[in-house]
Amino acid sequence: MSLRALYDVPAPAKLNLFLHVVGRRADGYHLLQSVFVFIDWCDTLHFELRHDGQLHRHDLGPALPEIDLALRAARLLQQRSGTALGADISVLKRVPWGAGLGGGSSDAASVLLALNRLWGLRWSRAQLLELAPLLGADVPFFVGGRNAFVEGIGEQLTPVHVPEQRFAIVKPPVELPTKDIFSSPLLAGTETGATVALFPADDASQTILQPGFGRNDLQAAAEDRAPEVAQVAKWLRDRYGNSRMTGSGSAVFARIEKHGTIAVLPEATGLENDASALASLPADWVSKLCCSLERHPLDGWSD
Repeated sequence: MSLRALYDVPAPAKLNLFLHVVGRRADGYHLLQSVFVFIDWCDTLHFELRHDGQLHRHDLGPALPEIDLALRAARLLQQRSGTALGADISVLKRVPWGAGLGGGSSDAASVLLALNRLWGLRWSRAQLLELAPLLGADVPFFVGGRNAFVEGIGEQLTPVHVPEQRFAIVKPPVELPTKDIFSSPLLAGTETGATVALFPADDASQTILQPGFGRNDLQAAAEDRAPEVAQVAKWLRDRYGNSRMTGSGSAVFARIEKHGTIAVLPEATGLENDASALASLPADWVSKLCCSLERHPLDGWSD
């Protein structure tokens, strides 16, 4: 029996535990190395089958651009698969955009995974991964389904194990266009920076959880463009002893594990205290306590 609808489909955000710019291609795209990890901050999508071939997006929360990545993903899969089916796609947006959390890319990946199932296409993950880079550099990670060491422009994925962690994430009221950050003159000096040797998956956590390991090479450019990013980073660092921007910003996170290798200041001693601290931030700062996920909630939908 064919499916008629899929409801409550998650689209999780991600964090870049570090992000190194290691070169630049002839076409201008920057080459990166990073570890991407899923977190439990999710958009929610609903899909209802249409037999007339039309694709419509319905915003259940903040209004999205007329043609966003979710709709682009649906149109691309429809075109490449040759299906005559369509869908109504409803999006409840929770993950803020312009934050470096990958929310739009995650929506696109969940659309590919869900419509592959709703339309009965039976495409493999490898087939969907061929479409993913056409939508955006982060989309392959979300289709890949596992926390990963990421190289190239985002398309080279090596699964890694990252132990569960808790994060405080704060986004100031500013959106940072990715192209503006990558075109900053402050980025020029990082393009010949040292690369990270590919570490075995079993050893990844031992490397990336070392205090002070790595950096985000885009953070200086982001802070230059938006001083609020530096303000958030300092607030988190003063409270938790660490902070780092994710992606091309403007969200900043701190690891707040109470045990293990991550130092936590005395006042950050429990979930209730952490929630209270975030609630005291300015009203226009978006904040959330999140846990990492071992894999994408839809991992297996395309296998």
